[in-house]
Amino acid sequence: MAIAQPTASDTLKSPAPDRGTALVLILIFVLGEVLIASAAGARQSALFLIGGVMGVTLFHAAFGFTGGWRRFSVHRRGRAIRAQMLMIAVAALFFIPLLKIGTFAGHPLVGAFAPVGVSVLAGAAMFGFGMQLGGGCGSGTLFTVGGGSARMLVTLAGFVAGALIGTAHLPWWLSLPSLPPVNLGASLGMAGGLAVTLAGLGLVALLTVLIERRAHGNLERAPRPDTAGLERLLHGPWPLIGAAIVLALANVATLLTAGHTWSITFGFGLWGAKIAEAVGVPVSNWAFWQWPGPATALSASVLDDTVSVMNFGILVGAAVAASLAGKFAPKASLPLLSLTAAILGGLLMGYGARLSFGCNIGALFSGIASGSLHGWLWFAAAFGGSLAGIAIRPLFGLDGFRK
Repeated sequence: MAIAQPTASDTLKSPAPDRGTALVLILIFVLGEVLIASAAGARQSALFLIGGVMGVTLFHAAFGFTGGWRRFSVHRRGRAIRAQMLMIAVAALFFIPLLKIGTFAGHPLVGAFAPVGVSVLAGAAMFGFGMQLGGGCGSGTLFTVGGGSARMLVTLAGFVAGALIGTAHLPWWLSLPSLPPVNLGASLGMAGGLAVTLAGLGLVALLTVLIERRAHGNLERAPRPDTAGLERLLHGPWPLIGAAIVLALANVATLLTAGHTWSITFGFGLWGAKIAEAVGVPVSNWAFWQWPGPATALSASVLDDTVSVMNFGILVGAAVAASLAGKFAPKASLPLLSLTAAILGGLLMGYGARLSFGCNIGALFSGIASGSLHGWLWFAAAFGGSLAGIAIRPLFGLDGFRK
């Protein structure tokens, strides 16, 4: 199999680390650990730490779904998608057996299972469309905000607002046709569910190989960094394959610690609900926020929410990584069209994620790794939405199919 060799121009040159900023951010992270431990307990503190590891990994590897999907769609280069499939496969090797057992240390383990229906199809397509306008997925939005991106801060605000609106409309969407959740590990047995899941992931990776080789005659090799060893570990960049494995194991640690798989967007909806309540909007009267889980989260401190503390950890961890890489440089200049796309993209992602029971993390990554059929449906619908989003990016002054 031919591999495209990196040239001198492919070498990644790292800026000088911003050690002063890094020290301040590390101190903030440590203080966050202490605050969360004292206010919410050791489990929440551990989840904040896991989130921090995820934030560092996501930033140092630039591990996002939005750019990877766009690069494959436009340039027929599938290195990022293959890394994503590896990440899900490694997690599935742990998830499906653990979820079959059902408990760990006396506590129940819950996978990312959801109904298969219209809500998932529509919501995932909205999400895929929105992420190409917003410029990031669920995890991508968090780590780029942590890295200092003002545009992605706007996307995050739209994400939070869209997730809140989605909680108002979700009961209606759930009244539309759907099938019950399908657990491949339960319906096919642990070995059968794992085999089908791994085969599906392998098929996606193989398709990217065939398409890339047909388009270019070779497979793209990762750019060669100008750092190595401890320096590369601290300052980046990290290889996609290594990051995929770290993120998979961090998701396993999340399952064992929180009792559920890695999720992002419930936290956004909760933040929006708390902000809305603070300004007098009676969201506690909405049907969604009267369901047991959401009602408990709304009435408690945000530090008691497992998803939120992990999101906070990702934000601070990514900021630490950005400063260590010499890339923490907030910029406030935003063209009007780009700003509009960021707001619209965030709204669509937040709304779509709520309808489809998660984003690229909660529905795609954790869903497929859990053995949930809805994760595959989400993947197909979101990828289709992403293609449509790529096609209209030029209308907002963003690059599209031709770049």
